[in-house]
Amino acid sequence: MNYLKKLFPQAMKNLYHLAQAMLANFLYGFPSKSIKVIGVTGTDGKTTTVQMITKILEEAGHTVAMASTINYKIGSKEWKNLSHFTTMSPFVIQKFILEAVKARCEYMILETSSHSLDQYRVWGVDYKTAVITNVTREHLDYHQTMVKYRQAKSKLFEKAKIAIVNLDMEKPEEFLDCNAENVFGYSLKKTNSKFKIPNKLQITNNKFQTIIADNIKLGIDKSEFTIDNQMFILHLIGDFNIENALAAISVGVSEGIDLFICAKALEEIKGVPGRLEYVVNGKGLNILVDFALTPNALEKLYGALAKIKKPGAKIIAVFGSCGERDRGKRPIIGEIVSRYADFVIVTNDEPYHEDPQQIIDEIVGGIKNKEKDKNLWMIPDRREAIKKALQVARPNDLIAVTGMGNFESMVVGDEKIPWNDRKVIMEESEKIK
Repeated sequence: MNYLKKLFPQAMKNLYHLAQAMLANFLYGFPSKSIKVIGVTGTDGKTTTVQMITKILEEAGHTVAMASTINYKIGSKEWKNLSHFTTMSPFVIQKFILEAVKARCEYMILETSSHSLDQYRVWGVDYKTAVITNVTREHLDYHQTMVKYRQAKSKLFEKAKIAIVNLDMEKPEEFLDCNAENVFGYSLKKTNSKFKIPNKLQITNNKFQTIIADNIKLGIDKSEFTIDNQMFILHLIGDFNIENALAAISVGVSEGIDLFICAKALEEIKGVPGRLEYVVNGKGLNILVDFALTPNALEKLYGALAKIKKPGAKIIAVFGSCGERDRGKRPIIGEIVSRYADFVIVTNDEPYHEDPQQIIDEIVGGIKNKEKDKNLWMIPDRREAIKKALQVARPNDLIAVTGMGNFESMVVGDEKIPWNDRKVIMEESEKIK
């Protein structure tokens, strides 16, 4: 199967996806024209942002459908996404949108990957709003260059009426410079001079609006900030989650929802599965499961943990890298994690058809200031790696198990092996006396 995929050039496969998308739209009657579609793209933060947008719209009294990497939702009906795909095939997408329309949903929030945009899998989806969380190194095995990666993301903004852009990301002007009727920029900084506002955004006073977080406070169990004197409390840690919240708030504001309603909705979110998910245990340990797998996501995650850990507490990292993906990032993530973590355990992620040991070796190639079997371990068996972290840890220490989030399976070769980090952590912690 893997060999057959390599026989055909990507351009040819993209034409196949386009034909499928066109057929799917005609088959299901272009259903997205009957619902307000909000697309969320970006390297990191898409899934959390989608959950936040959904909650805000529901708090405002709207009926919502949503498709994300972790779950699907149509009105009150919700179920898990077990596919490991962010954006499904054209037929699945169009059928899902039609079901949402039949259920009289007013909004569809669609987590939209760069692959699906490049491959025309979302051709025919009438996006009203386009949201970009960030663009950092990822998927270069597919896109080859960051320029092409950014170009793929920008396709989401080509026909959107509303554009929402993270002003703190690199080159936000590339996404601000679009044909949207209204453009929103959000930021953690009061003064942001890293970008130049395109001239077309200054045509009218309503063309470009900013949503800025002020009075930011980060804690071990929550984050706080204000917008125009409205207090926001998130039961999620890290300034990157405030960025995600700002993106969702911008959507709310663009739809005429009051900041008070936005704040009420976001405070009700107690966590997102597999995204900085706290694993309750009786050992006095702070154990977190997160999907972070890019250099940017890991930098932000461990930077946040370094700020909130208690004096004397250690950070213990358990992580790997997915097979058949951007190999160049492996030593980079090794360096980033080793810079913040006191103990580093490199293990297996989803190897697909790659040699797991080779992946681990490439990660270890970037690790600095760590000594093997003292504060660095290479343990291919992910369960044994988690077990080692629990054995090393002491009360108040922070254990971060990253890369697989809420996944219920691990892909090895052509097989899907049952796996869930949170369940394994709980099982192994019960064995430790």
